[in-house]
Amino acid sequence: MQKILLIFSLLFSICAIAQEDTTEVFDYSKFGDAEGVKRYCTQKVLNQTPQKIISIGYEYHGSFTLPGVKLGPLLPAFQDFQVNQVSALRVQANIPVISTNKIIWQLGANYWASRYSIENAGSNSFASKLNSNAMTSLGINTTIFKPLNEKNFLIFQASADYNGVFQQFSDVNGKALTISGTAIYGWKTSEKNMIGTGISRTYRAGQLLHIPVFLWNKTFNDRWGMELLLPARGHLRYNFSTSNILQFGFELEGNQFLMNLPNSSNDSVFIQRGELKPRIIWDKKISGFIWLSAQAGLRYNWRFDVMNEYNGKNDNQLYFSSRLGNPLFFNISLNFVSP
Repeated sequence: MQKILLIFSLLFSICAIAQEDTTEVFDYSKFGDAEGVKRYCTQKVLNQTPQKIISIGYEYHGSFTLPGVKLGPLLPAFQDFQVNQVSALRVQANIPVISTNKIIWQLGANYWASRYSIENAGSNSFASKLNSNAMTSLGINTTIFKPLNEKNFLIFQASADYNGVFQQFSDVNGKALTISGTAIYGWKTSEKNMIGTGISRTYRAGQLLHIPVFLWNKTFNDRWGMELLLPARGHLRYNFSTSNILQFGFELEGNQFLMNLPNSSNDSVFIQRGELKPRIIWDKKISGFIWLSAQAGLRYNWRFDVMNEYNGKNDNQLYFSSRLGNPLFFNISLNFVSP
């Protein structure tokens, strides 16, 4: 009996000590933030549309006119055509190579092939070649986001594209290459607002331009926001939820495309193609990181100048210029997005 009482006494003492330890109040307010730890801003604002890592899409343009196509280099006559449709396959990838809080580096590739369906194109060498072969852009790109601290950041982007109306692989040469790049310095004032400015070398309007750029991504509240990279694109965003997003805005697209055309100057011409697209975009998560994107709008002709010289700008370098009609278009794509 004495042993039993001794055991109970020891157990009671241990429980009392344990209860005393667990009821002790610990004051965590004595500890502040860790000193000497540098923090960096992130590349996105709250509720921003997810970045597409891999995207496969189809685009369709309705019928429009293709007026003022030159019959030949030595002929002053011109011919008008009707384009029944343009259909395009668009594929792009942006793969993270390095992704840390100190730097994000991505490498990407893109493929864009547009096929024109032109009525009675056989009598005109330019229209016939455009009708028989896709207007193709194939390129690589790289983007670096470098945060400097909690407020400031740098963005560098560069791309190299081979663009042309290629009949065979041997048509691809250095004349089809275009180089573009952008540098931006910015400020992230909060998790809902980031703004930046810089300079860009671009062919988006079809012709080589060196222009200032303006970045502004802003989330106003849980529903509304905007994403601007002017003059390339700008959209007002409405979030039904974090996985269901509607955008209203525009994008300026284009490049310079090589076409080998016998009997023209140097046997080559360069199509400086630029198009402005006012549009509505709907992005919806299907499952996990798989999203569906659908867009519709107007394809407005910004430029369709055919030059005799690479990066031609002067009137004496112009083969012909056409004021294309402006059709409606739609685009649908399946996308694998970043978290």
